[in-house]
Amino acid sequence: MKIIALLSFTLYSFSFSYSQTIGLQSFASGFTSPLEIVNAGDSRLFVVEQGGIIKILNTDGTVNSSPFLNISTLIANSGEQGLLGLAFHPNYVSNGFFYINYTNLAGNTVIARYTVSSGNPNIANTSSANILLTIAQPYTNHNGGSLKFGPDGYLYIGMGDGGSGGDPQNRAQNTNELLGKMLRIDVNSGTPYGIPADNPYVGIAGADEIWAIGLRNPWKFSFDKTLGNLWIADVGQGAIEEINTAPATQAGLNYGWRCYEGDTPYNTTGCPSQASTKSPLKTINHSTGACSITGGYVYNGTVYPNFKGLYFFTDYCKPLIGMMTSGGTLTYSQEFTGNNFATFGEDVNGELYVAAINNGTVFKIIDTSLGINTFDKTQFIIYPNPANSEIIVQKSSKNYPTEVTLFDLEGKMLLKKKMENKDINIVKIDNFSKGFYIVTVKNEEGHMSSYRLIIE
Repeated sequence: MKIIALLSFTLYSFSFSYSQTIGLQSFASGFTSPLEIVNAGDSRLFVVEQGGIIKILNTDGTVNSSPFLNISTLIANSGEQGLLGLAFHPNYVSNGFFYINYTNLAGNTVIARYTVSSGNPNIANTSSANILLTIAQPYTNHNGGSLKFGPDGYLYIGMGDGGSGGDPQNRAQNTNELLGKMLRIDVNSGTPYGIPADNPYVGIAGADEIWAIGLRNPWKFSFDKTLGNLWIADVGQGAIEEINTAPATQAGLNYGWRCYEGDTPYNTTGCPSQASTKSPLKTINHSTGACSITGGYVYNGTVYPNFKGLYFFTDYCKPLIGMMTSGGTLTYSQEFTGNNFATFGEDVNGELYVAAINNGTVFKIIDTSLGINTFDKTQFIIYPNPANSEIIVQKSSKNYPTEVTLFDLEGKMLLKKKMENKDINIVKIDNFSKGFYIVTVKNEEGHMSSYRLIIE
């Protein structure tokens, strides 16, 4: 009963301090400029490298030796150009279709469909390329890059304003241009695609593909898997980063650029009133050290209930993780120095990941309040969590583990195992039922640390 009381007290005490709960657990490394992490509806993660390669990352942190796709000879790869986005068709399991967003050798945006190999689910058919859309880019920067299927089954494409600085040709407000927009197309009809009938410019002046206007460089957007809301992180010009959110059904929004940077007038010549544009949910001033926002996801996993419904994001220049409520209340983690975060990822279970472009590491985002340890010198790493067949107990910076004990939530001891004097010990748990457990680890000095474990 003492263990249960300690667990309850710890979770309660952390519930008021989100900024203290976000942790990063190194999951895999060795990637070259990772810019996107996507799941295909199964346990695998697909890591998109800017240079034109997509690699498969497995649940145990290993990476397949052969890439899923390599189009490095087709792309321009410098600065903000490269292979930028990946989305799997909602019916991927039956049709094998996936879509990529890249800048071609001429520097223009290409949206293309590929098919997985019929004989190997871990290899794409490189000869299956079908280019759906090519968008001319006047400059090399502000290419956007994300593409996602919405809850309506349509493909959304986030397009930057075309680059330079200040949107010199005012493309983001020009409804005849595809730059500076959120596009929405139907990949299940038409040649090479169809236009949803409720797109806002169908039948009137303006490009039919447009869903929303007034974006500068949406560096990651996503849909909340539970509520369906669209979240867009839009990189600022020189002073303000912004986060926008809106119901997925709300068409024809104007997010304001270049008229407004965040919620501040920027260049209002010929612009609509600010009241008629969609105000950001949150703005972040560069005076905080931010410089280029990286949007993420609303957490809809099950492992970390403290995170439920919160939107996660970060910034290229300030290596901390922000999480925000739908009402705009924002808290931050500590800084994870040495990382330039460029993308988040969501696995099939809704658990979140983040990748650093500078060191090629993919981290799993965890809630450190799940650990109920009270002695700094006894902290160990217990992973994976959730687990199904075994857990790994990793040595702390100061001590080796000497004994591991597993309890159920009623305090009944189910397992006790002596540990060897080495950095990593493996504990088999494959004979235990699914559910919540408490793991205690004793160190060489006799101190105990305790952790909550989920067996699935």
